[in-house]
Amino acid sequence: MQIKYKTSTMHLEDMPLDVGYASEVVKLKGTDGKLHTLGGQNGKTQLFITAPFIDKEFLEELTLLNEMLPHGGAYEVNTALVVADTPHANPNLQRIDFFIDSENEFGDFYGTRLQGAPYGSELTKSLILVSKDGAIFHDEFMKDLSDKFNLDTLLRKISAAQICYTGKGCHS
Repeated sequence: MQIKYKTSTMHLEDMPLDVGYASEVVKLKGTDGKLHTLGGQNGKTQLFITAPFIDKEFLEELTLLNEMLPHGGAYEVNTALVVADTPHANPNLQRIDFFIDSENEFGDFYGTRLQGAPYGSELTKSLILVSKDGAIFHDEFMKDLSDKFNLDTLLRKISAAQICYTGKGCHS
């Protein structure tokens, strides 16, 4: 998949996991310096956001997204901003956890790592929604890093993911 930014064209190193596939359990470094486990089936809706850089426009987009997401209760969405293992400042957003892909697991397993200048080895701009049963329910990989996420579609997919979850697994 080709990814554009201004006059540059990059591509993803690997194919992203498809919707419907089981999400991968990965270890990511948190702001506390410890490794945390994300992904897989944990009975919670999870939203992973990746980005190669955190600028003013992206922070505004994250703030808007954060305001729209359900927080608390049965419909809470655990949200994580994941960046590559290079210097990135924690934007300190409430209810969005900040993680670094220090083990390179996330980029490899989820197919989000960029190749080529100017952001080679960074993670592309993407959203990955994981349902409570651990399946990838929705994703959005931006073909141009300056494009904004489709938040209306994301909110519909979050609602659908939470409504269809029965807690009994897919073979019951």
